[in-house]
Amino acid sequence: MRLRLLWHAIRYLLVGLPSAMATLLFVPLLALGLLSTGVGLGVVVLPRIVMGLRLWAEWHRRRAAALVNATISARQARLRQGIRAQWRQLLDDPEIRRDLRWIVRHIATGFPAGLVALMVVGMAVSSVIVAPFWWAFPVDEALTILAFPVTTWWQAIALGVPQLAAALALGWWVLPGLARLHARSCLAALEPSPVEQLAQRVGELTESRAGVLDAHGAELRRIERDLHDGTQAKLVAIAMRLGVAREMLNEDAGPLARLLSEAHESTEEAMTELRQVIRTMYPPILADRGLKGAVSAVAAGAGVPVEVSTDDLGRVPAAVEAAAYFIVAETITNVTRHSGATRATVRLSRRRDVLLIEVGDDGRGGIDESRGTGVAGIRKRAAAFDGRVQVHSPAGGPTTITVELPCAS
Repeated sequence: MRLRLLWHAIRYLLVGLPSAMATLLFVPLLALGLLSTGVGLGVVVLPRIVMGLRLWAEWHRRRAAALVNATISARQARLRQGIRAQWRQLLDDPEIRRDLRWIVRHIATGFPAGLVALMVVGMAVSSVIVAPFWWAFPVDEALTILAFPVTTWWQAIALGVPQLAAALALGWWVLPGLARLHARSCLAALEPSPVEQLAQRVGELTESRAGVLDAHGAELRRIERDLHDGTQAKLVAIAMRLGVAREMLNEDAGPLARLLSEAHESTEEAMTELRQVIRTMYPPILADRGLKGAVSAVAAGAGVPVEVSTDDLGRVPAAVEAAAYFIVAETITNVTRHSGATRATVRLSRRRDVLLIEVGDDGRGGIDESRGTGVAGIRKRAAAFDGRVQVHSPAGGPTTITVELPCAS
């Protein structure tokens, strides 16, 4: 097992020495590519040099991972279509900055590590293969072992054996650790830092959350449609039949009439409760009129005049739309009941991947969330989407509540 590790380490380090020399060539190539952008040639050539560097670094990355038994994922080494897209890739891709960082580290560590391996192998080869042929060297250029000239068999044995022992000891104890150290250095240069990994993970979670929101919104719409078109329609039909049956019975039908009456009333109550469930789950008005129309309907039914203004919101996931609708409805309800305002405003806008909701009023202000003013419920709805709520409500007013809901899709 140890001999296998030693063999892999020697092979890894000896290959690393000429590869470090070859990597050094990328420094003038990159410099020339960058300087030639002024005459137009580098605009085309530099991205291809960078992708060549990516392939070269990726080969070393796989070698390093194989040596230390690390699991790595393949990196993209393909240029985009179009010169502008390629330069945007050069400027935005963090992997390119890691490749440039790897050049410096590989040159700085590959040369000395490879020279140490070459020295150890040279010592062993000199002791085992060259020393027995000491007699073949000219007298004035005698073979030298451990800085001493070899002119007899006794000198060849006395000097060759300690040199071989030193080479074996260095190889046995130093080279495997040196190779692993170089491999980990290579992986550290080409792998994302903990901060970059965290940012990448946050991006992945944001993307997966967008997919979950889309699926959740689609499921809400499906359930709402099934309840509205299926269950509710059946309840309506049952209520109508029960109503007709009540009309057809005589007043002296006794218990049967009473049971039909109770069944009819219970069915109507069930329909009322079902409509309430549908409205709280996914308001039908959102499916019919969209977020803008739904918010306008809420404003129209408020107890105070409400001015609504909306920008182009683009595509908003259904779950975020529902949350925005309920946030506006709850805020307007709070304004009507508690603020003493004579007018209110609602503004919906979008800043990149964030839906911005601003609700203001000219009421008395002084919102105290510890008294259960309804803001806590708004914060919970926003927190479910990793959103933020800001409340500005000085005593005497006015009050402004700003809600930010991420809506990347």
